[in-house]
Amino acid sequence: MSLKKKIIHTAREAGQIALLWNETLRHGFSRPYEFKALLHQMDELGVKSLPIVLTASFFVGMVMAVQVAYSEANFAGRAMLGIGVGVAITKEFGPLLTALLVGGRVSAGITSVIGSMRVTEQVDAIRLLGASPAKKLVFPRVFATIIMMPLLTALADVVGIAGGLVVALLDIKMTFITYYYQVVRAVTMADFFGGIFKSVIFGFFISLIGCHYGLHVEGGAEGVGQATTKSVVAASVCIMVADYFVTKLLLII
Repeated sequence: MSLKKKIIHTAREAGQIALLWNETLRHGFSRPYEFKALLHQMDELGVKSLPIVLTASFFVGMVMAVQVAYSEANFAGRAMLGIGVGVAITKEFGPLLTALLVGGRVSAGITSVIGSMRVTEQVDAIRLLGASPAKKLVFPRVFATIIMMPLLTALADVVGIAGGLVVALLDIKMTFITYYYQVVRAVTMADFFGGIFKSVIFGFFISLIGCHYGLHVEGGAEGVGQATTKSVVAASVCIMVADYFVTKLLLII
């Protein structure tokens, strides 16, 4: 596929995703409300992602603490360990790491489930019954992810900072009080809520992209596998691109 065709294809997919979001908003808030489906998806997409997010965040916090402490030849790196770890985790690594981990799991899961429903004609059956697939399938997954991502990110921030604390206590021999006050004084509410805002944007892209690829699966089981791969790649790229633009926006405002 030539570069021109790739650009056209990407633009077409972006348009399809925008139309899917529009349909989701039009039908998702109409009665009957999908509260049970929403709660189920919050459990599936959010709660079940908690172990991997917390485990990865803890060790990333430890690695960051080691890098901050030993990357400086002088004493400054160790003396300001809490500042470096706290700011980096809350502003960038907490939301970004959570999005990439959840994106790989959630986007693939959404695409495979909806894709399997499409190839077995369950999506067509929903339409024949007069219901909207956007309401039944897309709305619960998108809003469950949007709701759960900030919660996962907040927990990832806390656990990541705790990972840095372990290194500070055991390796650097810094006291708990020193590390705590460094983090509290360095991390502002703007830093924390900026990361939370990022997580909402990331969750939106993760879930909507997964739904889009699931609803456009073709070719049976092989098509489901291909769509799942495309979904994970597209979600990861969108997260990185969105991270840059949201970071610039937060610096302006």
